[in-house]
Amino acid sequence: MRFLEPAANPGRPAGADGMLLRSMGSVTNLAKFFGLAFSALLPLINPLGSALMFLGIVGNAPGEVYLRLARKIALSTTIFLAVVELVGTALLAFFGISLPVVQVAGGLVLATMGWSLLNQQEAQTSRDKTAAAQSVYGSLDQQVFYPLTFPVTAGPGCIVITLTLSAHASTHDVFANVMSHLGIFLAIVALSFTVFLCYGYAPKIASRVPAQTAHGILRVIAFVLLCIGVQITWNGVEALIKTAMHP
Repeated sequence: MRFLEPAANPGRPAGADGMLLRSMGSVTNLAKFFGLAFSALLPLINPLGSALMFLGIVGNAPGEVYLRLARKIALSTTIFLAVVELVGTALLAFFGISLPVVQVAGGLVLATMGWSLLNQQEAQTSRDKTAAAQSVYGSLDQQVFYPLTFPVTAGPGCIVITLTLSAHASTHDVFANVMSHLGIFLAIVALSFTVFLCYGYAPKIASRVPAQTAHGILRVIAFVLLCIGVQITWNGVEALIKTAMHP
């Protein structure tokens, strides 16, 4: 005698199980790309380390100024990286630029920034730095995108990583595609929020760290930035060599 198979749920559509599995897979894509984007962009954005550079540029300003600038920079960073994520690949295709070339160029710029920070002289006093920043970049509000958003907060390395993640997130499944890109966007929003917290309270964070310790941390961050730039450049060079060897 054969065992009776469980009866199907009469109130459940035939394709409901497939739709459920598809939805679970899409949610998995969202979590996967959120984790990938957050972990890949976090060391490049480096909110705590960038906050020290932000402190050096803004200088001796009231706390309200820091909070206002931090809010604008966080919003600018979100919009900037979201635009790169959505249309960056299309722009590269329009101009005929390959991703390895972007990796080489972006890595070199990032490595140059790290090298400059690594070899810069002792920081000036807050008042001197504020005066220099005002004379070079104009008012603080005019610095929100350049240099405070790009390249201090989101530099060339962030552009390369965001473009790479966007390319990997694009699939033929429309729903999975949307969920993957949504995961990247949510990671950008979460990182921008950490930027707001670190930048907005940068003076309080720095006040708890001795000057020599902060100087040493900045040097370590500069070295890591240099290494990240070299690694990104090497990844691009390696991809170009493979393309040349196997056209």
